[in-house]
Amino acid sequence: MEAREQVPLVLLHGLLGDGHDWLQVIDALPGCECHALDLPGHGHNQPLRVSGFEEAHQWLCGELRARGIVRYRLAGYSLGGRLALYHASQSPAGLQALLLENCHPGLAAAERPARIAHDQGWASRFECEPLAEVLADWYRQPVFADLDAAERARQLARRLGNDGKAVAAMLRATSLGKQPDLAPWLRNTRLPVSWISGTTDQKFHALACQLVEQGCNINHLTLDGGHNLHASQPERFAACLREWLASDADPA
Repeated sequence: MEAREQVPLVLLHGLLGDGHDWLQVIDALPGCECHALDLPGHGHNQPLRVSGFEEAHQWLCGELRARGIVRYRLAGYSLGGRLALYHASQSPAGLQALLLENCHPGLAAAERPARIAHDQGWASRFECEPLAEVLADWYRQPVFADLDAAERARQLARRLGNDGKAVAAMLRATSLGKQPDLAPWLRNTRLPVSWISGTTDQKFHALACQLVEQGCNINHLTLDGGHNLHASQPERFAACLREWLASDADPA
């Protein structure tokens, strides 16, 4: 049997981020082969565009092939978590386990048009307005309520390297309103799925608890924190990852 440590860990960041967002977590995972990818429209992949979730899935499959990754574990945060969840739902042959941080399983069909309109509003702002002004409002959204003024300023400064048009394109393509509701898949999958939520992130913590109540096949883990746990407490998040890597049975 292949040693567990030899199965790579692939990491997907959230909207406005890049692979460097995971560096502190990776530093706390010695001996683990980690691949922190830049999503389309972000980091080194700023010029890259995808049309939706299926094309993002195909992009990820291509990235894995290019890196020679055959068997892997996948972790994603927020948008990266939603893309990881969709990818997993397509039953890729080499995926061994999935870990999701504060992400959304998908909306009911009746709720999707309003969300598409909401995301279109933000996309138009990212496309047309000064990035610093849009980011200042972006990080005042309720989901980031755990950030104090200094943390919000640091986060904003880190995101100024983004291209507003690239962010807008990705936001339109991967709007939550365009994502299928994957809760039914979570109820039936045999893939080991862990879900980390921050107890002070009221919306996403409640979503995770609801999935458990609905009988979804997930191992719900919690940390005392907000939306972006791997950034605010990388060592504690890495400890969760170490336990996850050690506990999930290797199906090989």
